[in-house]
Amino acid sequence: MKQTHFCGSPDHRISRRGFLGAATGATALAADMTVLDVLSRPALAEDLKRQQKSVILLWLAGGASQFETWDPKPGWPTGGPFAKIPTNVPGTHISELLPEMSRRLHYTAIIRSLNTKIADHGGGYRLMDTGRRDEPGVEFPHLGAIIAQELAQPDSRIPDYVEMYTSTEGRRKGSAGFLSGRFNPMFLTESMIPENIRRLESISQIDHHDRAALRRLLANRFSRDLPSSAVGCHNAAYQRVRGLMASASLFDVEREPAAMRQHYGPTQFGEQCMIARRLVEAGVPFVKVARAWWDSHGQNFETHRELCADLDQVMSALLDDLEQRGMLENTLVISLAEFGRTPKINGSLGRDHFASAWSCTLSGCGIQGGALYGKTDEDGMTVVDGEMGAGDLFATIFTALDIDYEKEYMLGSRPIPIADFGAAPREAILA
Repeated sequence: MKQTHFCGSPDHRISRRGFLGAATGATALAADMTVLDVLSRPALAEDLKRQQKSVILLWLAGGASQFETWDPKPGWPTGGPFAKIPTNVPGTHISELLPEMSRRLHYTAIIRSLNTKIADHGGGYRLMDTGRRDEPGVEFPHLGAIIAQELAQPDSRIPDYVEMYTSTEGRRKGSAGFLSGRFNPMFLTESMIPENIRRLESISQIDHHDRAALRRLLANRFSRDLPSSAVGCHNAAYQRVRGLMASASLFDVEREPAAMRQHYGPTQFGEQCMIARRLVEAGVPFVKVARAWWDSHGQNFETHRELCADLDQVMSALLDDLEQRGMLENTLVISLAEFGRTPKINGSLGRDHFASAWSCTLSGCGIQGGALYGKTDEDGMTVVDGEMGAGDLFATIFTALDIDYEKEYMLGSRPIPIADFGAAPREAILA
């Protein structure tokens, strides 16, 4: 029988060999949240930041207008009332509603040439979260599930995929599709702190540990006598819950310095993005944060004046934060929606759904900062250069993360590439 000297205390969980091995493989440490304090040691923290790639998706729920954000057309009947402003990338202009981002565009590539064709909320959402059109009888995995499948540590005890929504957007949720249920997201819809992750006050710490030990003993006996994948999945899920309980502090924005909270701003979106940074720093591969509700069929300009102010402060603060921590080179920040808004301004001074010529951004990991890809015509009706579909965007994202976009998953006997058939990355966007 193998001898062990582990006493059961999280403080002693790392052996000397494991500790020394962490210098060349620090990402393994983030698989167990009970030892995150070790990452306060600078050498290990820096090694982790260099190795662990992750994604923060800023989901602009309802469809942000490209005219009021990344592809302004002032002076044209379709352009609206806002001016365009220069950025710190010579020759590139964005909407005046994004002044902070204009000073940080060296981190960011703008894609102005998405033509995805589906302009209803449900269909557009599924397309931009799976990278392909629906097929009968097939539930495709969403982007977060694919990233989690490819980047998560096998023995991770923390969530691999977290979605944070406002209540207005909570009805649309990601899915692992035909992948393992492990890669379904953990949803935080009404609260930024997961429910039921704290020990009940009626249970003492000693009883809590004793119950865990008894469960582990019974589970091990059951697994030995009746080995099956279902039993293994159950045991793994339980350990992940234990890891989540040990990591409750990650979801507490009060642990951030007041100056940092002020930098992100007082909004829910700002606090959620601060938590997203805390999660990816701890090793979570994919976090999605939604900012609702951009669906501006009426009063488009007032809506975007308010929402863009929040996006501008929060996105620029997030990029600053990641850069200052040495994390931006391994964290891909995406701003994306289900579609854009029409060039035509309707009778309610709004813009309607439009999926033929719209914009998104990629920042950080694997991206050529300051790149400007694609072009629309003068009134923003049509893509005239560099047209991209959802599959091409996914292929570009995967390549930025060093994931083979031609890799195939097997659904029964059917191979399904992780980026849609015929999709290809856009090398001009990649570093």
